[in-house]
Amino acid sequence: MAVKIRLRRMGAHKKPFYRIVVADARSSRDGRFIEELGYYNPLTDPATVKIDEDKARKWLANGAQPTDTVRALLNKAGVSKPGKEAAPTGEAETAGDGEAAAEAEPQAVAAEEAVAKETEEAAEAGASEEAEPKGEADGEKTE
Repeated sequence: MAVKIRLRRMGAHKKPFYRIVVADARSSRDGRFIEELGYYNPLTDPATVKIDEDKARKWLANGAQPTDTVRALLNKAGVSKPGKEAAPTGEAETAGDGEAAAEAEPQAVAAEEAVAKETEEAAEAGASEEAEPKGEADGEKTE
């Protein structure tokens, strides 16, 4: 059975409110669901998102596939798949990581310079070909 984590539309006409639910992929959008994980209200400023992170991680670990919108909401709420930890936001880096980044930076700059040089050479070669009459470039002589 394919299980999806998706939005279930609730609320009045032109006032949408969504519940984040786990449902069988074959059931309708607002139909039967297995478990409710939270809610999403896009009408508030900023949009309100409340997700039970433990339940969401459990379902992701069990293979439930989130829809694109729910995936974005999960990322916004800080929920990631088990085994994938969120990138650290602090500035504390280990000495090894800093050294590797310092070594990689000059290589990246050199690569960018090489690409820029190649594009300039190609542009110059294209400009010299355009200066010749069209027939001579093809090996034909025009008189």
